[in-house]
Amino acid sequence: MSLFARNLFFLILQPGTVVVLIPYFILVKWPILSRNPFLVWRLLALLLFITGLAVLVHCIWLFIRFGKGTLSPFDPTRHLVDQGIYRYTRNPMYLGVLSMLFSESLFFKSIHLFFYTLIIGIIFELFIRIHEEPRMKKHFGPEYSEYQKKVRRWF
Repeated sequence: MSLFARNLFFLILQPGTVVVLIPYFILVKWPILSRNPFLVWRLLALLLFITGLAVLVHCIWLFIRFGKGTLSPFDPTRHLVDQGIYRYTRNPMYLGVLSMLFSESLFFKSIHLFFYTLIIGIIFELFIRIHEEPRMKKHFGPEYSEYQKKVRRWF
């Protein structure tokens, strides 16, 4: 399967599940209490969602072009990606997903989606510290250690 197709598959499977499928079930279980549309609020939420999606797509493009791999830990990049937005944060993809989730909680005025976003953020932090960073150090060695010194984990 081509690298583009593999990335598309993992985009739908992983962030798609976290950003679309699970929030859908949350909103079905706990419907929106207020249907009163506050247009400016919703437009800002939509802008935040689009920004997060753009970050995610940009990162996938960088993974294809420079990393020669996918966003999935099951099919990781072969080369360290430190170009583009990765010059400013080591985890822009997670930030993109979190901004999309936060925007959904704003758009739908859902406290349940907000708490889900917090839980996902904690899971991301633990996953990065426990699994991803040790794997990156092992796989990329000193190159990753130098990258860690230059670029912050989040902001």
